[in-house]
Amino acid sequence: MNWDQIEGRWTELKGKAKASWGEMSDDELDQIAGKRDQMIGKLQTKYGISKEEAEKCADDWARSI
Repeated sequence: MNWDQIEGRWTELKGKAKASWGEMSDDELDQIAGKRDQMIGKLQTKYGISKEEAEKCADDWARSI
């Protein structure tokens, strides 16, 4: 699934994101709103990973749903 589709269906996909990244709060997931850049930034800060690693995690997740 591409990020435009994810953004459009974020309300229903938010639960899958929560299952993948349990440390993120519902408020943080609401702020992300399906936007790739927001997701990458939040993954970096929450999990202490590099931008490249966060991009890979986000894109792998998008492909898996």
